[in-house]
Amino acid sequence: MYNIIILSAKNEKTCIACPLPFCVKACYTTFIIEKYALEGEIPMVYESSASSRCAAGPKIAAIGGGTGLSTMLRGLKKYTDRLTAIVTVADDGGGSGVLRREMGILPPGDVRQCMQALANTEPVMEQLLGYRFPEGQLKGQSFGNLLLAALNGMAGSFEEAVAMMGQVLAISGRVLPVTNADVQLEAVFENGARVVGESHIFNAKKQQDCRIDHVELLPAHPKALPDALDAIAAADLILLGPGSLYTSIIPNLLVDGVAEAIAASDAQKIYVCNIMTQDGETEGYTAADHLAALLRHGTADMVELCLANSSPIPPELAERYRAEGAEALTVDRERIAQMGIELVERPLASPSGDFARHDPDALASAVLDIYRARAVHIYGGGESYRIEK
Repeated sequence: MYNIIILSAKNEKTCIACPLPFCVKACYTTFIIEKYALEGEIPMVYESSASSRCAAGPKIAAIGGGTGLSTMLRGLKKYTDRLTAIVTVADDGGGSGVLRREMGILPPGDVRQCMQALANTEPVMEQLLGYRFPEGQLKGQSFGNLLLAALNGMAGSFEEAVAMMGQVLAISGRVLPVTNADVQLEAVFENGARVVGESHIFNAKKQQDCRIDHVELLPAHPKALPDALDAIAAADLILLGPGSLYTSIIPNLLVDGVAEAIAASDAQKIYVCNIMTQDGETEGYTAADHLAALLRHGTADMVELCLANSSPIPPELAERYRAEGAEALTVDRERIAQMGIELVERPLASPSGDFARHDPDALASAVLDIYRARAVHIYGGGESYRIEK
């Protein structure tokens, strides 16, 4: 007898997590199955006396940090409530760096951005969380960072403070720091030069005028948050990116057990490419270069599919990025195929705005399309059923 996920129709709208007519929030019911029958296109389930539970959507573990991760979360929260954001804590610049140095807490900025994205509150609350003080001793500091710092003082640990903030904002899913350790990021360049501190990597790369060879955490091998490893192990879908390759995504893979947990998972594993290269970090990189760096810092089998943007960047926007040392990411299809990684290209760029960023809804829709197209198949025999991917 196996636990199996069967869809239960609630109205005529098309489910965004599966191709069947289904409720708009993609509600799943987990049953221990004895038998089932099809009535039209809608699975009708006869459940055993075993207990069942309802949840909304596939279990997703999204790993990264910064604006890229929070943008994706805004779209994904419309499709699933079982969403865990696992966030880097190596930032040492800006307001986060100030709070880190003066109050001894983990940097709150990336966590706060994810909280904002997942919050189910009035728009004014989201604006309040992102508000930055324009002058005085708090100049440049965001209210959301200060709120998280205050909760940290009340809770006694950063992990508990994050959980409390999630309750205050009634977020969809969870936000977890990848580790509770106080870590710094060190970049090692191809010429052998080194620099410590995420906030110093940009200028150091400009000075060295060569690529980053690899990054390390100091101290090395920090312990992962157990809940983060559990979320990865339980996930139906694991997402890496989008976001800064060396400063938002890869630092998570350097925490003990994270890369191994991803590789060991039976979940679908997707790397979401950035739309542009990043000045001071990945100038001249192709999509395959991003993947190679990711796998070199993690494990060789931790990505199955690469999702890349196919929509063009407006010429005037592309020219502005070019002047700043960045350009639209080149998708080198043959090289990605040689790496044994499936490539999916979709129009993902936001059609408006001053920056070349993912459209949250387009990205989330593409991710869920990929997931449902590769969803489990149901196999029956005798009195039991099983699932295979």
